Amino acid sequence: MNIAFLGLGRMGRELVVHLIDAGHQVTVWNRTPSAAEGAVKLGAVAADTAPEAVAGAEAVLTVLFGPDAVREVVIAPELPIGDGALWVDITSVGPEDAAAFADWSRKRGIRFAHSPVVGSLAPARAGALGVLLGGEPDAIALARPIVSLWAAQGRPRVYDTAAKAAAAKLVANLALAVSMQGMVEALRLGCSGGLTAEEALAALDGTPLSRIRDIKGEIVREGCTTTPSSPPTCCTRTPG
Repeated sequence: MNIAFLGLGRMGRELVVHLIDAGHQVTVWNRTPSAAEGAVKLGAVAADTAPEAVAGAEAVLTVLFGPDAVREVVIAPELPIGDGALWVDITSVGPEDAAAFADWSRKRGIRFAHSPVVGSLAPARAGALGVLLGGEPDAIALARPIVSLWAAQGRPRVYDTAAKAAAAKLVANLALAVSMQGMVEALRLGCSGGLTAEEALAALDGTPLSRIRDIKGEIVREGCTTTPSSPPTCCTRTPG
């Protein structure tokens, strides 16, 4: 399939590799051209502009930084996505934004699907992300084989509207934020009781927080700091 891929931030650079590896003909565009260098080395073609990237594309994927970027790149300039082509927006946006993008697409004969992802860069690289997919049935049918390339077990969770997929992403983000804060508070509690950071994190085995510990624990370890002007966020004591 001839695919235009717009947006090569950290997540975009991981996802585009799956398209290239699957044998798709991929044209990439990014506001900062240097971000496309990795994809080009793997076989993608770089376009100088977003309109150039989508010319003749059967599918357009956008992985941009928020809804305002989608409006700036796609909506406001009336990006010339072809009649009948598929647009899959992977950008994290709100339900109202997703509904508006779907309406914009419908009026222009574009098949629109919203497909945000849940997870970090390592799962993205491994093709093990949580993938949400919402839209009309014809758009879902076209988008599913594409986004399944990075979905855990190749199974995206499907919703009947783009807005529902966006709402599900917000729910997932809330759960991740609450879990992350729970892990941080557990670490602080362990510190106050004399545990090292590793001892406190190990104590989460068998608890609901063990999964977020396994996913984000390394980030917490790397960010541990104790300064005189702020409360400790981790333990610096070593055993013994």
